[in-house]
Amino acid sequence: MRFVSWNVNGLRACLQKEFLTSFAALDADCFCLQETKLQAGQLELDLPGYHQYWNYAEKKGYSGTAIFTKNEPLSVTYGVGVPELDTEGRLITLEFESFYLVTCYTPNAQDGLKRIDHRMAWDDAFRAYLAALDAQKPVIACGDLNVAHQEIDLKNPGPNRGNAGFSDEERGKFAELLAAGFTDTFRHLHPDTTGAYSWWSYRFNARKNNAGWRIDYFLVSNRMADAVTDAVIHSDIFGSDHCPVSITCKEDTL
Repeated sequence: MRFVSWNVNGLRACLQKEFLTSFAALDADCFCLQETKLQAGQLELDLPGYHQYWNYAEKKGYSGTAIFTKNEPLSVTYGVGVPELDTEGRLITLEFESFYLVTCYTPNAQDGLKRIDHRMAWDDAFRAYLAALDAQKPVIACGDLNVAHQEIDLKNPGPNRGNAGFSDEERGKFAELLAAGFTDTFRHLHPDTTGAYSWWSYRFNARKNNAGWRIDYFLVSNRMADAVTDAVIHSDIFGSDHCPVSITCKEDTL
């Protein structure tokens, strides 16, 4: 099975940049989106063969997530179950027979870390939520988690130390998440690969120069890490300031 995750930075804009061509080429069993920037009823997307699930932010033109899946889930849940954290459409969970699939758009701590308290609350709630799911069945969690975990995960770690996405606080929470029983699939399969990024600023020709950050992830429960046969960052696909990321899992393990 192939799973794809993509922060599209506004789906309506991405549709004007060959989103549907990329969607077809990736041919995912489950395709997860973050930062759709939509409200209910603003877009009718024709995706034959896929069930569609959307979570919208209360604020217009902001945040939002979606999952498109070939197989209908047993159940669908929206949010992490904390009311004050669930107004921005940041999380969807699909339950399948042998696993949970979660897509997440983690809040940005913002310039000067002015939203770091909210971010820390989210990280704690997200970790507890995934751990509770993991106690029931294995979890595949993906999305824009808005943190570069290690220095290898961004082009310029030195000047960015302490900035949003590379603060000690955010990196520490990500380490806690992994310690709670989850595997970073790309690093598991490519421990020493450098220059592998999933987001580039629109400024300073960052993408042309590959001055990027790896902040889009697929995490899986440790006990299913060996079921992941491939983890890819699709840096050749454009349409957003992020590129898609994907994993392939053995069919007989799901």
